Amino acid sequence: MKSIATAALTALLAGALMTQAMPVQAQSSSSYDAELAKKLGADERGMRRYVLVILKTGPNRVPAGPERDEMFKGHFANINRLAGEGKLVQAGPLDGVDGWRGLFVFATSSLDEARVWVSTDPVVIKGEMVPELHAFYGSAALMALNEIHGKLTPPRP
Repeated sequence: MKSIATAALTALLAGALMTQAMPVQAQSSSSYDAELAKKLGADERGMRRYVLVILKTGPNRVPAGPERDEMFKGHFANINRLAGEGKLVQAGPLDGVDGWRGLFVFATSSLDEARVWVSTDPVVIKGEMVPELHAFYGSAALMALNEIHGKLTPPRP
């Protein structure tokens, strides 16, 4: 039986694939922004290709203590670096059901390129988590997420 997390991801990906087959809807000239669409890499549907990475529990749990603290400090630094380079569009934790610990959405259609990027993460290097990569087709608006998120995050002391 599929878990809830697996079913939710399947529905998300199926919805994205269905969007590929849907006809392009007419846009009102007042809402369509051709310059923004080009900047974000949108196709004629306002969509683009990404790689979705599910981070699952790996074979090497790093025990609580300084090594684990440093690993996660490096994990968050790596997330910020990849986002700052425009490679990582979205990242966040998952609920841990079925070993699903987190997700990344990378701004590439290349599984090989995303595999290289995710391999720089300390949780992957240490084997705390293992990545599962999937081609993903979603809104090009995701490319603006980090800029918007930066406006919502207060400065840290």
